[in-house]
Amino acid sequence: MKKIVIAFFSLMLLSVSVKAQRYAIIDTRYILDNMPEYKTAQKQLDATAESWQHEIDGMQADLDQMYKNFDAEKVMLTEELSKKREDQLYNKEKELRDLQRKRFGYEGDLFQKRQQLIKPIQDKVYNAVQKMAVQRGYDFVLDKSEGITVIFADPKLDKSEDVLKSLGVR
Repeated sequence: MKKIVIAFFSLMLLSVSVKAQRYAIIDTRYILDNMPEYKTAQKQLDATAESWQHEIDGMQADLDQMYKNFDAEKVMLTEELSKKREDQLYNKEKELRDLQRKRFGYEGDLFQKRQQLIKPIQDKVYNAVQKMAVQRGYDFVLDKSEGITVIFADPKLDKSEDVLKSLGVR
């Protein structure tokens, strides 16, 4: 009897291990850093950002000089001229902030340039990972480059609909 119970549990354990999910771990940062086209795109993006930063730095230097000049001449200016200079300073400062926001802000020029240059390469990596996962039968592919992120999950493992049904939504 003891042998039958042990054999039964061994068979159950074997069947559970056969059903175990298969997964792989990748490092997208490592993959991208070893792709020549990514390096080229990143260099181009860095050069563009540096050029824009140089432009902004030049405007900041001009603004700083305008403030110094204003402070030095303030005592000799009439109230009307002083107000006019303050308005010029305010407008120049606003122009600088607007340019910074346009170049480096949320969905600014740098973001769009990154989407244009880097996104196609990232999509190429994603498609290669997905193809590999399907060919090798992986249920999950995790990315360890920036914390653990699920890159690919077999759609048949998604139980979202079951959860919605148990909540009475579907």
